[in-house]
Amino acid sequence: MHPRASEFTDRAADRGVEVDAREFPEGTKTAADAADAVGCEVAQIASSIALVADELVVVVTSGANRVSEAKLAALRGVDPADVRMADADEVKETLGWAIGGVPPFCHDRSVPVYLDETLRGFETVWAAAGTPEAVFPVSPERIEAVADAEPADVAVE
Repeated sequence: MHPRASEFTDRAADRGVEVDAREFPEGTKTAADAADAVGCEVAQIASSIALVADELVVVVTSGANRVSEAKLAALRGVDPADVRMADADEVKETLGWAIGGVPPFCHDRSVPVYLDETLRGFETVWAAAGTPEAVFPVSPERIEAVADAEPADVAVE
């Protein structure tokens, strides 16, 4: 197992969460790639997207959705013009993970996490496990509990 995936599974275990990380050498960089690899719907891919909206936040969104910057701005009480994607350095420095491998929890620093409410319609979703080649199955409720995530309407309509 890739050292970063092992690190994630160890961090999760420290929080009482068993992770069944599965690696796909061909990569799971996009939601469609991940869905093809694990054999699920694109909507069941839980993509952790890092954005800046007065501070770095993580939005765990369905792979079938795009994050609405306007809806995130309203949640955060900031001007929509001030919401942007976090850059690779910000993601690595704050969360400790590289873009494409950001898990929904076990970040280096505590940040606000929002859970796309459409994910709650699935029993199991698949999230990144520390690298762009590793994913793990998890219930949306578990993400919500472990990440202290706020369910929210964050999808572009």
